[in-house]
Amino acid sequence: MRQMKDSGIAWVGEIPQDWDIQKNKYIFKITKDIVLPNKNYQLLSLTTNGIREKDENNVNGKVPENYDDYQIVRKKDLVMCLFDLDCSAVFAGLSKYEGMISPAYKVLKTNNSKANERYYAYWFNYVSSKRYYKQYSKSLRYTLNADEFSRLFSPVPPLDEQQRIADFLDKECEKIDGLKTDTQTQIDMLEQYKRSVITEAVTHGLNLNVPMKDSGAGWMPFVPKHWEVEKFKYHLRLRGVKNQIDKQVLSLYRELGIVPKNSRDDNHNVTSEDVSDYRYVRAGDFVVNKMKAWQGSVAISDYEGIVSPAYYVYEFINDEIDKKYFHYLIRNKSYTTEFRRLSGGIREGQWDLPAEALQNTLVLLPPLDEQKAIADYLDHKCAEIEQIIADKKTQLDTLDDYKKSLIYEYVTGKKEAA
Repeated sequence: MRQMKDSGIAWVGEIPQDWDIQKNKYIFKITKDIVLPNKNYQLLSLTTNGIREKDENNVNGKVPENYDDYQIVRKKDLVMCLFDLDCSAVFAGLSKYEGMISPAYKVLKTNNSKANERYYAYWFNYVSSKRYYKQYSKSLRYTLNADEFSRLFSPVPPLDEQQRIADFLDKECEKIDGLKTDTQTQIDMLEQYKRSVITEAVTHGLNLNVPMKDSGAGWMPFVPKHWEVEKFKYHLRLRGVKNQIDKQVLSLYRELGIVPKNSRDDNHNVTSEDVSDYRYVRAGDFVVNKMKAWQGSVAISDYEGIVSPAYYVYEFINDEIDKKYFHYLIRNKSYTTEFRRLSGGIREGQWDLPAEALQNTLVLLPPLDEQKAIADYLDHKCAEIEQIIADKKTQLDTLDDYKKSLIYEYVTGKKEAA
């Protein structure tokens, strides 16, 4: 049984007697090597999966005018994100590459006489698992500067034990990550299967032996002969009711449809202080994010509330469409592909679907009783598939928790690597 002692860090607890605790400034050196002019560097990015090479010609989001103030990153450097410690998805990564990275990050080199960079990559994985550094920040954005980081403490096991811990965790985490990859592949296949079930049902019906006809739309060539094909505008009407500031704000998710914004903690879009221009939504209205319709951001709302002025809100003007059927129909890949074709703009992320184009889009209309039968079938079938997916996601969460506990136990010396 190893002799243990108090680490002096509440969230670490006890560490082995022969381990040391030192300030970060004695373990790491924060570098600031700026890229050299007229020299090409590989662009790197800190992601949730570590440091990754990035295509400079395919960068989403803000692009700097130049990379003159970017930092050089070398193999075995640790890269850290010490800002937005409350909500940033990334924290630290060990680089396998030579390249350059944003000046917003800190680039660390380990003191090789006492620090194995692979051990400390796992240590910072543990630190980030519950955002332990957040408590040390005094800024509104939960940021640590270099001096504040340097004054914090980290464990220093004997160097040979750091190596053993890193080797052990490399091996065990590789096994866990392999299981996670397999599970995620199964989830992806189930999601694809669900999409194909929906597409088949809403474009061909439940009887695959019925005669077919040309739909009149090249993007949806054939449909059952007894179905009607009519323009969207003959069944839905654009509404622009505003000044409903007392109503709850709603959000539109591709996966979930319309939900109250305050029901989720992963929506970081800021609600305007003045919501008088937001559009009023009634339960049963059809809501479209006109900039992301081509990604599937369209849905029938189950809620009353208000949505961003960037959305369209439509009401049904007759009883010829079953709303659940329409919800499945309009969100399937055939329509999102057509919305992509109809949308336009300078940048893909800001493409806009014109209301006129949407209103002239063709809608597939089986007889009303068949629409209801299709919707009921899809409710049942999708619920079965989604339950299997939920079970798989629970498996992923279990694997994640196991990996985090394993890293904690070994980087803090609670268990000894052989």
